[in-house]
Amino acid sequence: MNGIWEMISAGYRLSVYRFVCSRSVVSVRVGLLVSIVGLLVVAGCAQVQPQSESSTSVGEEQPKVDATPVEPLCPAPPPCPVCKVPAVMCPEPKVVEKVVVKTVPATAGELNLPIIGEIENVFVDPPGIKLEARIDSGAETSSIHAENIQIIERDGIRFVRFVIPDPKTGEPIGLEQKLARTVLIKRKVGEPERRYVVKLWITMGEIKENIEVTLSDREDFEFSFLVGRNLLTDTAIVDVSRKHTLK
Repeated sequence: MNGIWEMISAGYRLSVYRFVCSRSVVSVRVGLLVSIVGLLVVAGCAQVQPQSESSTSVGEEQPKVDATPVEPLCPAPPPCPVCKVPAVMCPEPKVVEKVVVKTVPATAGELNLPIIGEIENVFVDPPGIKLEARIDSGAETSSIHAENIQIIERDGIRFVRFVIPDPKTGEPIGLEQKLARTVLIKRKVGEPERRYVVKLWITMGEIKENIEVTLSDREDFEFSFLVGRNLLTDTAIVDVSRKHTLK
């Protein structure tokens, strides 16, 4: 700033000097013009603030600024405290035994059925005799050995006359019973055989039933009486490994 003021002062003095020395008017005007220009320069410099040293000069290449946002670095969370759980001793489970009693259905359809063997004694009434019988669950109807079988009719009702040998003496015992029905029995050889059926009381142990009995010729069989399912159903269980189990 001192240098500028010195330049202005020198110009002014030169102008005055020239004026005094009666130079030409043109020279005075030039001096005045120089003085005015100097004043204007001084005033302009006084208004312009000096740039900081850190400012970048014109034409200097600006550094590239990375526009990627910077993620803030959060501090790591403190570790969670480990809680110590006291060990709990569980008691041993109690084993509860439950006894389930299941009722097993009997083979004959009822409980507590008597077990009979393959061979049992039966009491036939009439005529009131005891016979040794074979138990056959495969036969539908019981049968008895009979001889001299005849059909008679009285008052429109048909009856059957037949003879049963006494198992002790062999003497024939004549009987006459109402005809229950007639059945046809298929045979392996020959035509079907017609048989007559009557009803008799049969007692076997504590079992007593009035059942249908087929009259047939059983002379070739070992046992004169055959017990079928019509007496066994719902009354007894057959064990073929036994004999004479009933009293």
